[in-house]
Amino acid sequence: MMGLERLVLNLKTKVLKALKPKKLYDKVEKSESMRVEIRSKKARKLIEETLKIADSPKNKSYAF
Repeated sequence: MMGLERLVLNLKTKVLKALKPKKLYDKVEKSESMRVEIRSKKARKLIEETLKIADSPKNKSYAF
């Protein structure tokens, strides 16, 4: 019975995927300013996580 259920599920997903409308837009190329913004967001997130760990009373931090 498991094989039949798997077959039905497989067919169902294939049919639903075939009925889904295709994307009608092209992928947008990232400009240099968009890349800079992404890098700065990642940097801010990394700094925030580092400060959160450093301020945590559970972790020992070493002064260099």
